[in-house]
Amino acid sequence: MTRAAPTTLRPTSAREVRDAVLDTPGRLAISGAGTARHWAGRPGEVDATLDLTALSGVIRHNPGDMTVSVHAGTPLRELQDVVAEHGQRLALDAARIGRGATVGGLVATADAGPSALVYGGMRDLVIGTTTVLADGTMVRSGGHVIKNVAGYDMAKLMHGSYGTFGVLVEVVLRLHPVPPATATVAVDGPVTDAAALVRELVASPLEPIACEWVSGDPGRLLVRLEGGTDTLPQRTGRLLELLGSGAREVGTESSADGTSIGTDAWDGHAAVTAGPPVDDGAVVRIGCAPSKLAPLLERLPATAVTAGLATGVATVTVPGTAVPELHESVAAVHGTSVLRDRAADLDAPAWGPAPSAMAVFTAIKKQLDPEARFATGRFAPWM
Repeated sequence: MTRAAPTTLRPTSAREVRDAVLDTPGRLAISGAGTARHWAGRPGEVDATLDLTALSGVIRHNPGDMTVSVHAGTPLRELQDVVAEHGQRLALDAARIGRGATVGGLVATADAGPSALVYGGMRDLVIGTTTVLADGTMVRSGGHVIKNVAGYDMAKLMHGSYGTFGVLVEVVLRLHPVPPATATVAVDGPVTDAAALVRELVASPLEPIACEWVSGDPGRLLVRLEGGTDTLPQRTGRLLELLGSGAREVGTESSADGTSIGTDAWDGHAAVTAGPPVDDGAVVRIGCAPSKLAPLLERLPATAVTAGLATGVATVTVPGTAVPELHESVAAVHGTSVLRDRAADLDAPAWGPAPSAMAVFTAIKKQLDPEARFATGRFAPWM
């Protein structure tokens, strides 16, 4: 018997999402721009797909409070264009933003970029959400005022949930000013040398925004600074002295017109982080204590690496057959790991060993989605 293709529903409002959940029986997949469709566990069979790309746009922007509420299907790069008119930005630079990643998708996958060192990830930038649960209940958590909430903090639960608890329809975000200027300094060297430099750097008063090592022969450490147009050159000079011979400035930009800042120096980082695996390979995101990251990376059979040596988060490309061993190696240093891409026919575990809080995770899933309608397979083999 051939299974019929699942119906695709394209709601344009939170109310339409709720109606779709109520009126559609069976299991539902939640999709956005599709930039993370191969991440985590392979989705199970579903009866319908909720395509949220039409649920897009800014709902309310409060420049004075530096907050903005948006529909979950809004591409982040479009949001950045809107708030940049007021000299503001969402301080997130995940690699796939350039490919159209949506606000809801970035929350659901717990994605972040190099500037998470200072600004954190989406978990730190989200101050409120609206979520539709499996029974059609619309739950609001937080809002435009940063505060604690009673009961479940859905804004935190939805972060990294891959849609397993409900459908994220609205997100309230805290914004930051666009910096007057940025500078990027690079120095070549292996990961162990880079890690030693980063330890010195984070202990210094230079306040780097990002410290990322990109693999190569021998590899390259990129350090980004932000600041005023008058003071940044002095800090950049001190950074060059700290990094030693071979360090060089590779990108400096100002934002006198109030637009967002970017630099070509980070293109290689984005390419490695977002690029698909070659042949039978797999891309895995790992996280551990920063002090353990460099030694861990040296033991892995990686063909490409980007590593936040100050945050303990890295993205690595390895042969598909090495994925189980990678999960074990990361777990041995009390870290976490999850597949972010893989060859189409690769049969490898998406996640490492289940965390100790898995019983709590499962209990929340049963309470919010007792019939397991959402995101089947995404956390396999855990649940």
